[in-house]
Parts: sequence; C-alpha cells; structure tokens
Amino acid sequence: MTTVTTLDTTLRDFVNTQSQQKIDLCFACSKCTAGCPIAHVADLRPANVLRLVQFGMTDALLNNPALWRCLGCDLCGARCPNDVHIGAMLASVRELAWEESRRASFADTAIVDGMGRLSRLGDNIGAAHNVTADEAKNRTLWTHNLVRTPEGLLNRKGAEIVYFTGCVSALFPQSYRIPQSLTAILAFAQADFTVLGSEEWCCGYPLLAAGQRERARELMQHNVEQIQAMGAHTLVATCPSCFHMWHHEYPAMFGVPLPFEVKHSTQLIAQMIDHRAFELTAFDGTITYHDPCDLGRKSHVFDAPRAVFDAIPSARFVEMTNYGTNAMCCGGGGNLETFDPTLPPKIASERLDDAVSTGANVLVSACQQCERTLMGAARKHDAARKARMKIMDVAELVAQQLPWEIPGKR
Repeated sequence: MTTVTTLDTTLRDFVNTQSQQKIDLCFACSKCTAGCPIAHVADLRPANVLRLVQFGMTDALLNNPALWRCLGCDLCGARCPNDVHIGAMLASVRELAWEESRRASFADTAIVDGMGRLSRLGDNIGAAHNVTADEAKNRTLWTHNLVRTPEGLLNRKGAEIVYFTGCVSALFPQSYRIPQSLTAILAFAQADFTVLGSEEWCCGYPLLAAGQRERARELMQHNVEQIQAMGAHTLVATCPSCFHMWHHEYPAMFGVPLPFEVKHSTQLIAQMIDHRAFELTAFDGTITYHDPCDLGRKSHVFDAPRAVFDAIPSARFVEMTNYGTNAMCCGGGGNLETFDPTLPPKIASERLDDAVSTGANVLVSACQQCERTLMGAARKHDAARKARMKIMDVAELVAQQLPWEIPGKR
C-alpha cells in the first residue's frame, strides 16, 4: 500500500510573501553555507534552514537558536546563483517566533535568554526611541565638545542637508568621534546642514531585523515626517544600517519614493572632493578597508570610500583578501551582539586576521558598529596589537587630513 504525504507549504508561502524571496529556487548547492561567518558555530547552517522552510518544518526552525544567530550580512545572497537572501527570509520567520512566544515558552534556554534581551531592546526603542533607553536630549551630547560648533547645527529648518546621526554614533561615547568628524568636514566645506537632535528616532533597523515590523513602522513614519518638516533635499547618514534603511526599507515600507535624496557619508565626502570643496593633506601610512555589509554588499556602495583614499596624497592603500562583495562580516550586525554576545568577538578576530595580513597599520571602515566591534576584538588580537593597528572611520580619517590652519587642531 502506497502512503502519500502532503507537503505543508504554509511556512514557505508565508516566508516567500513576507521576504519577497523565491525559496523554491534553492537547489541545495550550499554556497550560502560555505560563505556564512557563523556556519561553524550554528546547529543549523543556511542550507539546512532553507530545507526546513521548504518542507514546512516550522517547529524545528522556531526551536533552534540558529534562527537568531544570522548576522544579516547577506554573504549568502551574494554567493547564491539564484539570488536567494536568507537574512531577509529569517526576519520574516522571526515574526512567527514572537507570535509563538506569546502562546508558549521555548524549551532552549539560549532562545529564551536571547529573545528576552531582544525584547528588552525592543522595549527600549519603543519607549525612548533609541537602543540605549537614553533621554532624547542625550542624542546631542556628542556636540558638546566640538571645537567649532556650526551655527544652526541643531534642528534648523530650511537646511539643504540633514545629517541623520543614528543611535550608536549619538549615544555611545566611543563612537562620538564619527559624528564630530563628519560635522567638522561639512563645516569646513561650508555645507548647509543640520541635525534633528532630540527629534531623531531610531531608524528602525533593530526592530525590523528582529521581526518586529509594525513597531519599526512607527519609528520610520516619525522620521520621514521630521525630515519633510525640515524641508531638506538630502539626508546623509554615517551609519550603513541607517543608510540601508532609508535608501531601501523606507520606500519599500511606504510604497513610494522618498521626497529627498539619501546618501551615505562616504558618497557625500567623495562628491565634495570631486567638486574640489577641499583638498586633503599627505598621509604617511598604509590603509586597508573593511567593507561594511549594509553599505557594500547590501547597498552596493563600494567605490566612494576607495575614491576618498585615492584623494589622500601619499597614502598607500591595499585590499584585504576578502573585499567588496566578498568582504567578511565584522560580527557586529543583525542584533547578534544582543542575542548572543559571545559570538561577535570571534568573528571580528577572523576579520582582523585578514586585515593584519595586508601589512597595513590603519584599518578603516565606514560604520560605527564595525569600528566598535573590530576595536573590541583588536584588544585581544596579538597580531593586531603587535602591528599597532589603528582602527578608524572614513570620516575620522578625512577630518584628520583636512588642512586646518593650526596643524593637529580644529
């Protein structure tokens, strides 16, 4: 007697619809797994996750911590011959996980503890509109020790450019140098710009990545209204996740193009250099560059940072083995730091191996989270310490090389 089993396609259909993926195109080549930075520590590898979705094995997927350990780096999508992006798919599955958590508790303590931390992060963002639960007024603390504070820096209507600072740069003292540097660059170039200050809310990326889409929508709506009220023609972000959200997710969420241009800081700096807004002074050192996942692979901004390096006299630039589309993740993305804080330093250490092998003494990125993660790992990375490798953002490097009238001062 023949037994016929009907395949439950409910999960597959839900994920296809929510993530705009075509999971059936996967033919199990496992190129996604070969490039995944967390595959060697996850119980389920990317190819296994796809099989569970295809075969409707919802319980097996929801009850495995691998669902939450994806960095969202999209190296899987870059290597997939059929353009299947697992990070986008998992974000939709996480929506189901939150629904399930309201009905019953998960047995795996790693899931319970990790989702607990993510839930508190979501509550922080929902209540205070930032990832640290700081008061809104603290978003401008980074401006307090600017050597030169541009007139109209805070919430000036009619400015041509609004600088969207982002939660980490605005609220983590270690990252203050990034917004301070971009502010110095824009002021030096006499750009017409302002910041939202306390009216800026989290861009929504942490919530969207965690599968809390509707909570993210509220933040996104507020931010769009604020930028429109300012009358700005351009929004610039130093944070690649903020840039990716504004450039890709905001138009997708609301179904219409934004009524202003969105640029990453590296694009704006490269444009200003090309228009001869300023020239940079000579730099004695060797630079290598870490492509942030949200800026490079996910937003296709590769040329602008390298154009900036080309414009620095005497600077020597060398690529890492894995760069551009194939750049490895630093380990700081996808809420992994919140869900499982033990993993990012291990992934960052592997990236530092690549950087040290170039012989460079300066590792530059264009992301505050990459900088934080790589700097933290460098303290325990023997080769990076012996090389006395300095880690900094593109904006910091450019601000440092501006021809200030008093060398070393600004």
